[in-house]
Amino acid sequence: MISRLPRWVEYGAFVLALVAGFVNAVGLLGFQHQSISHLSGTATLIGTGVIGAGLAGLLHLFAILLSFVVGAAVSGYFLRGGALKLGRNYSGLLSLESALLVGATLLLTRDSSMGHYLASAACGLQNALATTYSGAVVRTTHLTGVFTDLGIMLGSALKGEPFDKRTAMLFLLIILGFVFGGTLGALAFGPLEFYSLLIPASICLVVAATYQVYSAKADT
Repeated sequence: MISRLPRWVEYGAFVLALVAGFVNAVGLLGFQHQSISHLSGTATLIGTGVIGAGLAGLLHLFAILLSFVVGAAVSGYFLRGGALKLGRNYSGLLSLESALLVGATLLLTRDSSMGHYLASAACGLQNALATTYSGAVVRTTHLTGVFTDLGIMLGSALKGEPFDKRTAMLFLLIILGFVFGGTLGALAFGPLEFYSLLIPASICLVVAATYQVYSAKADT
């Protein structure tokens, strides 16, 4: 259980979930109604597309899956460990995520499907930034696991086991961040279309800089 959750974890989880919700909203509105921050829908489309979709469409979906995995692999390579820990190079990876989203913007505004792949890689990179914190799984680009863990916690509480309020608060912040990000993404996509991705790209840079300053102060 999380008994002493640092505030930087809570704030970071909320903001990163907001970024993911924003990017996913743009994906649903502009990428032929495809989710981009998680792969369940994309994998289902591949399964159903085997029957009726053409080879080009299937290859495109496979490329989105592969891009997500590549992004996660980049995080895995540089972090060398699954637990959230102050001092790790999150700022560098967040800056890379920002660059991927900027690249996706430039490509998508030129009707290049390569932009889909860069956006998917950005989400994969972000989702792999943190695996666990004090035993709690922390994912910021999709909510299935978060809702599942909340349900397990509630069921355990009903049979008399302790209810970890700090973990529940972390999960609620991720849910709120993702939903709020989706709302902002939908509002921004109308007037800005794919240029709206520059907003989460900028947020990633701000978070990277903030984390760098906070980490440096913590070391002194």
